[in-house]
Formats: sequence, structure tokens, C-alpha cells
Amino acid sequence: MPNYTLCIDTSAGTTVAVLQGGEIRSEIHFDENMKHAERIGDAIAQAVAAADIAPGRITNVVVGRGPAPFTGLRIGIAAAVMYAEGVGAKLWGVTSLDAIARAAFDAREAAGANGAADLPLLVTADARRSEVYWALYSGLSKSGAPIMIEGPGVAKPAALEELLADKKFDRTDIKINAADLGKVFEAQLLDGSASQNVTALYLREADAVAPKDLREFGKRVSG
Repeated sequence: MPNYTLCIDTSAGTTVAVLQGGEIRSEIHFDENMKHAERIGDAIAQAVAAADIAPGRITNVVVGRGPAPFTGLRIGIAAAVMYAEGVGAKLWGVTSLDAIARAAFDAREAAGANGAADLPLLVTADARRSEVYWALYSGLSKSGAPIMIEGPGVAKPAALEELLADKKFDRTDIKINAADLGKVFEAQLLDGSASQNVTALYLREADAVAPKDLREFGKRVSG
């Protein structure tokens, strides 16, 4: 019986895909950065329906761990956990930046890039607050899994330039795609490095914080 993998990432927009081995059976993408809760259920249902399989045929659920802002990321991870539990599938986590790196390395190969092909690859993603999430990759393993050599981290662009000032590297502006998340997972399975850790990579405190106790400001609190 074939294995089907449901891939979910909400580190930027909402992207969902179903893979059968290395074959992409369906992809659904919503680009809005602020509507993950509204989109995730429909995206999963549409992706499974477009793959022309029953929900229970999913044997693996792969979710992007970020790094990403708090709210969007936790929605994707929660949806993946609930779906895996509901159908009895195995749950796996993949660093979202790895999926961008995989797509960029694939694009390099398809373009037959010269010169830049041997350079490390810097992957960045919008972290808001005028910052970026980043990671540096040296290439792909024999199975096709991205090899991270620095990061993941979060920094102001100027600070990142200073941090990497003594290094030569190529850049990519490719967006996250759940199908590429699945390709990374398949490669990591072959490498023996696939992980069931779905802990979110926030890399910083949530944007929303609890209000401070008024006593910290020397004010009287009634009652």
C-alpha cells in the first residue's frame, strides 16, 4: 500500500501539500500572513481531496517548525498534531528554512548555475520588527537534504551582513512551499536524520506579552 505524506507549513502564508513518495499529488497555497486560522482547515481538506485519497490514507504528517512568528507557526503545528492523531499517522518536524534551501538548490541545478553553484547559500525569511530569520547552507546531502552550517537565527539585516562579512555566499528569495518541505523529509528519511521533534522555533519572545503588574511602577492596586 503506498505511503502518503501530508505537509503543512504556516511560517509565512499557509501552504499544504500531499506527496506520495517523491511525487507531488496536490498543493494548496494561501499567501496571507495573518489568516492562518481561517485558512488551515480548508487548505488541508482541499489538498487531501485534490490528491484523490481518503483522509485516513495519510501515513505521515510533516510540519514546518519555523523559525517564524508565534501565532502563525503554532496554528500549523497544532493542526498537524491534531490531524496526525486523528488518522493515526506519524508526526514529523522539519525546519522551514530547509525547505526554502532545498528549492533554491534545485533551482541552481536546473539552471546549470556556474560560479555560484559552489558557494554556500544564505536563506532568509521575514521575521517582522525589521528583522529576518536566517540560516546558511553548504549544499545538499547525497539524499538531497539541505546541510545547515550556521543558524537558524534572527537579526537585523545590517547586523546579519556584519556577522557574515568575511564569508562569500549566494542568496535566495524563494518562498516556502509545503511540497519542498516534503522533499526535505523524504531525503532526511533516507539519511536517517528525520526527526519527530515538532517544537516551534520562535527564536524570540512572542509579539504579544502579558501586561506588567502595576506594582512594578509603584502604583497602588485596589483590593
